[in-house]
Amino acid sequence: MASLPDPTKPNAITFSSGKIKVPPHPVIPFIEGDGIGPEIWKSTRQVVDHSIELAYQGKRQIQWKEVLAGEKSFQRNGSWLPEETIAAFKTYLVGIKSPLTTPVGQGRRSLNVALRIELDLYTNLRPIRYLAGAPSPIKEPADIDIVLFRENTEDVYTGIEFENGSKDATDVLTFLAQYFPDSYKKISFPQSTALGIKPVSREGSERFLRTAIGWALHNQRSMLTIIHKGNIMKFTEGAFLNWGYELAEKEYSRQCFTMHQWHLIAGKNGEAAANEKLKEARNNHLLIINDMIVDAAFERAITQPQDFDVIATTNLNGDYLSDALAALVGGLGIAPGANINFDTGHAIFEAAHGTAPSIAGKGLANPSSLILSSVLLLRYIGWNTAANLLENGLRKTLGCHIVTPDFAARLPSSTQVDTSAFAREIIQRM
Repeated sequence: MASLPDPTKPNAITFSSGKIKVPPHPVIPFIEGDGIGPEIWKSTRQVVDHSIELAYQGKRQIQWKEVLAGEKSFQRNGSWLPEETIAAFKTYLVGIKSPLTTPVGQGRRSLNVALRIELDLYTNLRPIRYLAGAPSPIKEPADIDIVLFRENTEDVYTGIEFENGSKDATDVLTFLAQYFPDSYKKISFPQSTALGIKPVSREGSERFLRTAIGWALHNQRSMLTIIHKGNIMKFTEGAFLNWGYELAEKEYSRQCFTMHQWHLIAGKNGEAAANEKLKEARNNHLLIINDMIVDAAFERAITQPQDFDVIATTNLNGDYLSDALAALVGGLGIAPGANINFDTGHAIFEAAHGTAPSIAGKGLANPSSLILSSVLLLRYIGWNTAANLLENGLRKTLGCHIVTPDFAARLPSSTQVDTSAFAREIIQRM
């Protein structure tokens, strides 16, 4: 699918034949966010603009376009997510956002989820890599270099829920009792049970897994691990795993070797023969695709994170696992994120953390997550020189132990600065 140039929007980024086309002065929409959002966005914008100026000496420049969402939008026009905001992201293809408020247990659903669903941003990309100087709870965080792909439009994001005691829940329970009595008997307390439906489709899984495998091959990674709970949820998570193996063996047979193939060979010719095939695949630099049950993956992530290279997983598993992995390299304050549709080119880059209202407006916020997400944005549009300058400036600042209060509390020998000063320190070191 191609994004055609709009004559009324001459500086819009476009996408055609799988390639993104970026004008010298692209318009990029941004949402400044709620809570600490405005603070971290201000600092991020400063360092991004400086890196672009330093890299391209005025020949390239982003034209930032504010669009509204969240509390600021609601206060101004009574809408949490106006149609104009969605239309802007659709028109200009690439955008960035600070965190937005999401109520827990009641009210509207997440605005982040709404944007991902509206733009069909089916891939959530979370690189997890250690930057020297960030606090880490493990001894050798430098060994961690993991890229996590999380399916972004199915599972709990489009899950259907029925409140306990509601007519809808009663109707569903009555239906189960009538047509699926054996399944109904498994429900211990039907009168007080809330229900949820978890959608996982072949089409949605395959397009996502195709993206993850393609990315791993393009970036010459050695292993991709499919994380799942297929031992319990056999027809959703188990199907996700099976579809992944089928896809790899059908579409990437010359570039991949799967552990499903290993088991077939071992069952027919013994483990020694299967191990020989695995060794041969590694010697030929094929992508090894294996799988792991999600609870085992959490244990492995803590004790042996270097065993992971690229991870592909379902939505809820990825939600949990991405935050847990981020903790190993400093926490959500330094975890970047991207939401991408690799078929249309639409992408929104975002901070991985929440709005932290208790420290909003106090200069205590860490902008590193949004800054690193901006690095991803710059790489996505092909502005790698600016991306390198920005990332190196952040690396050098952290390497000098100059940090915001959240990191300073965990690094006794560090120099603490506020949010704005942290941006200035990065600019000085580009």
